[in-house]
Amino acid sequence: MISVAQAEAGARGRRAKHPVLLAIGIGCYALAAIVGMSLLLNHAGFMLLAFLWLLHSVLLTVLIRRLGAKESSTYAALFIVLLSAICAPVLDIARDDLSLQQHGEKVTATVAKERTVPAAGREGPHSRYTLEKPDGTRVRGPELDRTADPYDVGQVLTVIEDPEGVLAPQPVGDADATAELVGAGALALTAVGAVGMMAWWGSEKAMLRDAVKRGQPSVGQKVSGTLKRTKVSVADQETKLREALRTYPKDRRGYIKVHPEEFPGIPHARAARIAWEEGLRAEAHGNRGSWRFGETVLEEVAHE
Repeated sequence: MISVAQAEAGARGRRAKHPVLLAIGIGCYALAAIVGMSLLLNHAGFMLLAFLWLLHSVLLTVLIRRLGAKESSTYAALFIVLLSAICAPVLDIARDDLSLQQHGEKVTATVAKERTVPAAGREGPHSRYTLEKPDGTRVRGPELDRTADPYDVGQVLTVIEDPEGVLAPQPVGDADATAELVGAGALALTAVGAVGMMAWWGSEKAMLRDAVKRGQPSVGQKVSGTLKRTKVSVADQETKLREALRTYPKDRRGYIKVHPEEFPGIPHARAARIAWEEGLRAEAHGNRGSWRFGETVLEEVAHE
């Protein structure tokens, strides 16, 4: 027959393996969302993009909650979405620069026309330039766009031209995607790191819940208990627990709630015995790191 220790060890192994696989899946999904949204930036309207980001936030929240970090899932999802929303346009710029670097043609061009686009919303005024080659033909692609006014009509530039005419020409020194790739990579790694942090936090929460349910102290309780046990005897702790059960107020559900770290020398089963002697029962369900005692409980802790 399988012993209780072996069963618990198997359960811990399955629980440890499951969040790792789930976290890997969530991390891959977050990266795929960044890439997908960067591809849609120039092809979808604002309302569609806003809806997709909102849907992404909801899905992330649901997935992160399955890691066990339910209290922090919403904040973590919003943080990851914020990073993704910053990363997507940076990745879009990097992709355009890489395309120009790999497939563009270096040409010498002259600034033929200049026009100023007035400020709109949060965007300041832009300067746009029409470029012409030495033979008089226009450089393929949209106008060269700049937030400042660095060029004058008649000025000669060396630019990289998109052979397909989809991307705007860029001066040779500006068509470098290194900075954008480093920035996008850092943002994406931070988002994936946040998923890993939630997986670790959820695993710690699960271990704490299991420890409380079995009447065993958590790691933090063991450390604090080692320090406190030299100062406060178990008998004194039991006396303090009895006094707490008699004097602490009940919550709206009729429970008296105490914190187990205040009684490091008393296991949950012993606390249940003390509560039984005081006319109460120890609740084993839904304690969330605390001990709860009441006259009626959903699931009673087995006492000594």
